[in-house]
Amino acid sequence: MNTTVLSTAANEARGLAIDAIHACSSGHLGLPLGCAEIGAVLFGENMSFNPDAPRWLNRDRFILSAGHGSMFLYSWLHISGYAVSKDDVAAFRKLHSITPGHPEFHETPGVEATTGPLGQGIANSVGFALSGKRAAAKFNTTEHTLFDSHIIALHGDGCLQEGVAKEAIAFAGHSGLDNLILIYDSNDVTLDAMADVTQSENAKAYFESQGWDAVVIDGHDLAAIEKALQTSKGNNNGRPKVIIAKTLIAKGIPEVAGSAKGHGEGGAKFAESARAGLGLPADESFFVSPETKAFFSQRKEAQAATFAEWQATYDAWAKANPELAIELTEGVALATPTDLSEKIANFPADYKDATRSAGSKVINDVAKAMPQFLTGSADLFGSTKNYLKDEGDFSATNPSGRNIWFGIREHAMGAICNGIAYDGIFRASGATFCVFADYVRPAIRLAALSKLPTSFIFTHDSVGVGEDGPTHQPVETVSGLRVIPGLDVIRPGDAEETAGAFIAAMRRTDGPSALILTRQAIPMQNSVSAEERRDGVMRGGYVLVKETSALTTILIGTGSELQHCVDAAKALGDGVRVVSMPCTERFDRQSDEYKESVLPKSCTKRVAIEAGVTDLWWKYVGTEGKALGIDRFGISAPGNVVMEELGMTAAHVIAAAK
Repeated sequence: MNTTVLSTAANEARGLAIDAIHACSSGHLGLPLGCAEIGAVLFGENMSFNPDAPRWLNRDRFILSAGHGSMFLYSWLHISGYAVSKDDVAAFRKLHSITPGHPEFHETPGVEATTGPLGQGIANSVGFALSGKRAAAKFNTTEHTLFDSHIIALHGDGCLQEGVAKEAIAFAGHSGLDNLILIYDSNDVTLDAMADVTQSENAKAYFESQGWDAVVIDGHDLAAIEKALQTSKGNNNGRPKVIIAKTLIAKGIPEVAGSAKGHGEGGAKFAESARAGLGLPADESFFVSPETKAFFSQRKEAQAATFAEWQATYDAWAKANPELAIELTEGVALATPTDLSEKIANFPADYKDATRSAGSKVINDVAKAMPQFLTGSADLFGSTKNYLKDEGDFSATNPSGRNIWFGIREHAMGAICNGIAYDGIFRASGATFCVFADYVRPAIRLAALSKLPTSFIFTHDSVGVGEDGPTHQPVETVSGLRVIPGLDVIRPGDAEETAGAFIAAMRRTDGPSALILTRQAIPMQNSVSAEERRDGVMRGGYVLVKETSALTTILIGTGSELQHCVDAAKALGDGVRVVSMPCTERFDRQSDEYKESVLPKSCTKRVAIEAGVTDLWWKYVGTEGKALGIDRFGISAPGNVVMEELGMTAAHVIAAAK
């Protein structure tokens, strides 16, 4: 290890952070300065990556969970030779730059995950590690090793205080994810104050109690960092690893170092003296020395050679294992069979069951057609019914299993599924009760922001849950999900629409989908064919019952309330149209011509019904229409009694239409 060059590079990375944050008077200096030696050893010695192939399948993944320290990552990506230029670093936090305030997936080469909300990156890294374990179990052969990389995540006290991190850490330890290495930037400072104001945890003892290996080191000692990383990488003992690095926050700016003032941009005003103290030239901002450039240029060449060796291994593996090669290629390409609908069995015309039960049949057909598809549940497989039969359970001893037992850890489940999606080899889905979607919501929001094809399955979708009462009866939840930009919320109205919902989720590769399924049985809607209902879900809304005379009234229904529109139409007469609207987001993306064909502007007499809050339905019924819903919390009683009591019936649709 060339400690002289790495020490110099560490100080130059500090200088980049100081200059960038000083230039925009915004950002967080504490971590980039305090962890500079960690970055030097990681990027200069210990991580396997190729800046010219940033999505190389066997790279070591680095996740900056403490995303507020983004200049740490941007500095090292720039120094390491990724397509992050000096100008990009100088444009930190500026409009349309590839160096936004917090790292964003798809925006910057080398950024593996969108991080910033504390703790999410830790849970994402657990998802990456799960994906890596399963990829090794699925694709490695006796003759060829394609996957043996590590997942490395850097986090601080803030991440570790968040509940999502604790959930994920417990899951990782139980699941034996020994390819995961957390580096804990333990500087004893949080944003407001010294850390002892809010915590007194023995971090080493905590991690060890969760089944992790833990070591405490001086986070500025290059040799100690090197030894800890090498030991962690070399120890495949079934235990994840944490390196607790004691660091000085904002090291290099004496005026704020070691204090809460060093967390943010407060130290930037001392830029000139800090740069001098670090040995950086006074007349050149964003300085990287020729010696550092030469060292990392040589390292980049060495990494390219390693990548070429791996590529040769991959080519030989693909030739020897053509079926596995197709499966891997299709997984990375997010491919969905063009005939997926044909691979999902049709339901009998008289089928009557909950859409969660229909979903159980559908998800198993999907799994047979898409071997890259994985699913999990938050201790509710028996209720959410998304278990894949005969596909095994993911565990420390069976990493090839396709069913993930997350335990009662909804928040981590969502973030872990996102980590799998970021990794881009497998398609992930997770399930819980709809009312607990709020526990998953931060991960859903980040999936939408990052355009991840994660699927969230939420059952027990309304007051139809019944006796469990208002604590378990979602009324605002579905509409609350609909306001997240980029999320498709699909609430199917019968078994064939349920098939369409899963097909739509699988075909969508530029964002997440939330499937909202019932606990109570609902009938089939056979007014149109199964194929038309499935296609109707893809479009978001469609005409289920066509009027047989001049159009006078449109009834709009979704989920378990769709049946009431159909029954009401029979009673109201020939001029009534029933529109099924399982996904408003998909419908809104259709052409104006299609939307007009379903909801013609000339017909203003409209009624919409859904067992939830009414606010979002006025968009579709207009000022002259009526929205029937539940703008209050539920009641503890049998589901059918609650529905009747709260007006979710065909009789109320008829009355509203009249």
